[in-house]
Amino acid sequence: MSATGAVLARPSVSGGGAGLLPQVVLALVCGGYAAGAIVGWGSSQLALVMGDFGLSAAAFAATASCLWHGRRHAGRLRPAWLLFAASSAMAGLGNAVWGWYEVVLGRSVPTPSVADFCFLLFAPPAIVGMLVLAKRPTSRARWICLGLDAWLIAGSLVTLSWSLALAHTGEFGADGASVARGALSLAYPLLDIVLVSMVIVLHFRRSSGNRSAINTAIAAFALTVLCDALFTSPLLREHYRSGQILDAGWFAGSVLLAYAPWVARREAAQNPPPARRPAQQSVVPIAGSLAALAPYLAAAVCTLGVLFNVMDGRPIDGVVLFTACAVVLALVVRQAIMLMDNIRLTQELAQKESHFRSLVQSSSDVIMIAAPTGILRYVSPAASGVYGRDAEELEGSELASLIHPEDLGSVVHEVRRFLAAPPGEEPTTRIECRFRSGSGDWLNVESTINRHHGGLIFNSRDVTERVRLQAQLQHNAEHDPLTDLPNRALFTRRVAHAVAGRRRTDAGTAVLFIDLDGFKAVNDTVGHHAGDELLVQAARRLQESVRSGSGDCAARLGGDEFAALILGDGEGDVGNREQRIMEIADRLRLRLSQPYRVEGGTEVRVAASIGVAFAEPGTSPGALMRNADLAMYRAKAAGKNRVELYAPQMQAEVARRAEVATRLRAALHDGEFVLLHQPVVELTSGRITAVAAQARWRSAQGILFTPAEFLRVADNGRGSGEDTARTAELSRWMLEAAVEQAAQRRRDGHPVPVCVRLPASRLVDKSMPPKAVETLLARHGLPSGALILELTDSDPRVPLDELEHRLGALRRLGVRIALDGFGSGYAAIRALRRLPIDVLKLDPGLVEGVVESSRLHKITAGLLRIAGDLGMQSIAEGVELPEQIVTLRGMGCTHAQGAAFSGPLDEHRLRRALLRGGYPVPRPEPPLLVGGALPIRHGGHGGHGGSHGPRRTEPHTHPPTRSNTETPVPPT
Repeated sequence: MSATGAVLARPSVSGGGAGLLPQVVLALVCGGYAAGAIVGWGSSQLALVMGDFGLSAAAFAATASCLWHGRRHAGRLRPAWLLFAASSAMAGLGNAVWGWYEVVLGRSVPTPSVADFCFLLFAPPAIVGMLVLAKRPTSRARWICLGLDAWLIAGSLVTLSWSLALAHTGEFGADGASVARGALSLAYPLLDIVLVSMVIVLHFRRSSGNRSAINTAIAAFALTVLCDALFTSPLLREHYRSGQILDAGWFAGSVLLAYAPWVARREAAQNPPPARRPAQQSVVPIAGSLAALAPYLAAAVCTLGVLFNVMDGRPIDGVVLFTACAVVLALVVRQAIMLMDNIRLTQELAQKESHFRSLVQSSSDVIMIAAPTGILRYVSPAASGVYGRDAEELEGSELASLIHPEDLGSVVHEVRRFLAAPPGEEPTTRIECRFRSGSGDWLNVESTINRHHGGLIFNSRDVTERVRLQAQLQHNAEHDPLTDLPNRALFTRRVAHAVAGRRRTDAGTAVLFIDLDGFKAVNDTVGHHAGDELLVQAARRLQESVRSGSGDCAARLGGDEFAALILGDGEGDVGNREQRIMEIADRLRLRLSQPYRVEGGTEVRVAASIGVAFAEPGTSPGALMRNADLAMYRAKAAGKNRVELYAPQMQAEVARRAEVATRLRAALHDGEFVLLHQPVVELTSGRITAVAAQARWRSAQGILFTPAEFLRVADNGRGSGEDTARTAELSRWMLEAAVEQAAQRRRDGHPVPVCVRLPASRLVDKSMPPKAVETLLARHGLPSGALILELTDSDPRVPLDELEHRLGALRRLGVRIALDGFGSGYAAIRALRRLPIDVLKLDPGLVEGVVESSRLHKITAGLLRIAGDLGMQSIAEGVELPEQIVTLRGMGCTHAQGAAFSGPLDEHRLRRALLRGGYPVPRPEPPLLVGGALPIRHGGHGGHGGSHGPRRTEPHTHPPTRSNTETPVPPT
């Protein structure tokens, strides 16, 4: 685990050429001034100017620089730079006054003078500024220690300076001038001593911000104080002249102070990250040690000053004795404060250590500390409960030996990346790997990693159950819960992967869509539980049929729809690959069509319709699955229990159907549909007893198209939502238009019932409220008995219970119900047995050959006899020949409609036919048959017919037949 020993190697931040040039210029300026002072500037007058006004210019330059930096940069250090500017201003003003006397007035500077007071005011702002630069103490005790440290240093320096050079200045003369000069002589060194004390204190307690700028300012004041100390010496002061080498030190101090703000500006521009560099790790302990020893060194200096006086044989001066006692007292007080602070810190440390140990010992997470070499130096006791291994056993072992080999590479990579990142930007990271337990099993462990003295701290927890749960949830999200086959989402991804990664040798990849025909009947007859068992067995058969280990995939898409992905085997010949896939699909069809034995030993059968689509070049995964889906529905529409291969014309047919749907929707919206009516004639009298509403589409050229011509929607087994919506919209329009026109004819004196075809699925549709028909009749004022609803479809998926309930409600209202297409399928017989039917409409296929075919004659006669026995009226649809009229009337048919009487009529021609009253029928007249006119039932919203229109004689009306609710129905 060598990654834990990685050392963060980061490039040092330097100013480069931009930071070196100002330093060179600074050195040249200070060196030039020093060289001039050494050679005496060439003349005494120039020496005076450079010694006085040169120092003043340098001080004022420092003033301007510090003032500019302090005003432009806000922050905690801003007051310090403003105070430094004030201090430099005092120095500059004092040197200017000095030059005024020496250069302008040409005489010696008096003592005391204004220059002396300016020089005295130089130190206080600098001292306060140094305090601002110092790191703020965090408690009152540390504030006291800061003051005591400053006093210890200052006291030791006073003692030493007094013993060496300042003792003679304490003897004051009797006159006031001598007292003033003596006071000034003492003030200069004492203030410098205080300033030196603050410089020393600040050196150990300076703030971490703008470190280079603060160091430059400290160096400037240290150089100034050093020159002041030399000037205080009687030997140098007696021989001092302006422009000498001593002025070069003051000049250099002012120039350094002027340069310090620019150092701060450069540091702010570079803005180095606050991360601690490895080189500082050895500097900080040394600085802390010197800071702790500084008070004791100061006391030692004070002691040396006293010993110097004693060993020199001089009597102990009172100032030295007083200062020494004050220093010792301050040292004792400081030691007592530090002792109490250390006791408090020791107690806090013990409490925190106890708290830390209790947290570590009681934590359920395992805490491990790894050395830079990767060796575990500490492992918390929780390891025995989490890993099943004692902490003592793990300590000293190598971390890499405990991590799963497959996860070791990713762990090492993440650790190296983490160690290379700046700690301020990424203090922690997280890894997840498998860890060897005491039993030898692999546990999923999640660890949070922190840096620790070059090593790492691992805070680890067992997440094996969570990983297993996530894997289970992922499996559940991608697999069908009943059959455990891949669901649609996972199958789509695998198809996309197979298509996207298909190589040249993978030609022939195909997708199969499978639908189980007759599965709904199993649910309805045997039960849903048996249906679930059938699906599970079908899934097992499908999974056994695909090639295991070859990349083939079986899936359940939903309901009774399955799918299979068959990868190609490199067969380049198109015919061979199609034959291979079709053989696989046909074997799969036969396998799925074999009998199933479900609960209770019941044997059921279903068939399989399969659609096949190949992954041709450029075919997207979505298009491939859509093509297979289209082929599967084509197989269902072609008779079910078969295999169909996708062909491009299937997609063209879908596009055409979508176009027709769009045109139909637009035609309904733009009012391009018209409603025609075909008369329903009573066969005994030829009287018009009802009209059948039929929709027509009027094209832009004025041509009328029949529903078969403009819809062309055959049942393809899919039950398309678009087809259903289109049919529903057209049925709604037909019903509303037929009721509105029938009500208007009734008001005009033509109270003839209207027959409207309505799909059974429309009656049970959620979008059609139960009272929609009643509301429509009431809105237009049409009696409910004047409406006959013809059920046009026999979809077995329509729930008969709900349909029976809706039809019963309509019959109670007065609406009559007709069964259209009677004799065309088994569903009509089932509807006749369950539903409340009043009228039977014979399918045109029974009428077309009733005269020529004796077999069809018998079938039709039998159906009409059933209608007569049930007390129902019968309508033969599609009657075109007089011979058909005679034959049907002889069989007992009561009514008919077709070209033999009239085709569909517009409103104008219909009213003319109603005025005539009927059509002639062939003779001889047959015997009287069961049934009569289609009477108008007055119920619900019934009302009187209108008296508008020409007066005419009402034809004779046969008495209405009884409803099937009044006629005993023989058992079926």
